[in-house]
Amino acid sequence: MTETPISKHSPTEDAQAFVLGTALAAFAVTMLTHLGLITGQTAGLAVLLSYVTGWSFGAVFFMVNLPFYLLAWVRMGPAFTLKSFVCVAMVSAMTELFPQLITFDTLDPILGALLIGGITGLGLIVLFRHGASLGGVGVLALYLQDRTGFRAGYTQLVFDLVLFAAAFFVLAPMMVIYSLLGAVVANLIIATNHRADRYTGR
Repeated sequence: MTETPISKHSPTEDAQAFVLGTALAAFAVTMLTHLGLITGQTAGLAVLLSYVTGWSFGAVFFMVNLPFYLLAWVRMGPAFTLKSFVCVAMVSAMTELFPQLITFDTLDPILGALLIGGITGLGLIVLFRHGASLGGVGVLALYLQDRTGFRAGYTQLVFDLVLFAAAFFVLAPMMVIYSLLGAVVANLIIATNHRADRYTGR
């Protein structure tokens, strides 16, 4: 049986995926910050810093990702790095714009956390399948795994544990618990739907 040749994504397909994926991520952050919740990884760090400093999420998110691009270039290559830089910049810009265009009259924090997790997971899957990410800790985790053998998943887990522990000093305990619920949903969606044995993205 002859295998069907794999067709790579075109620049137009990548572009529409970047717009969709970053818009979903930015919408999730808009709900997140409206509710006063956080999330995991670099985005969660940026949200927490924005709460503490009063600076906008978009500016903080863009800045905290800057140190990771060198690692991304070394570990993942220039194409991945440039795509991720563009996507991070798009999310930073959209999170500045969306609160001016979207308001919420009622948004239950538990339902909001679940929706945030789902939307975040879907947005990240779109980006992953087009060779991009939203930068940050995942790149560092892969780099450390290559250099030391310490599993990338463990690095991300340690980072999130420290982040959510720090959040208890900034947010009400129930807000941290709701936030954790959303982060679990996002990771479950990615783990279930972004698998090499079910999808090959180019």
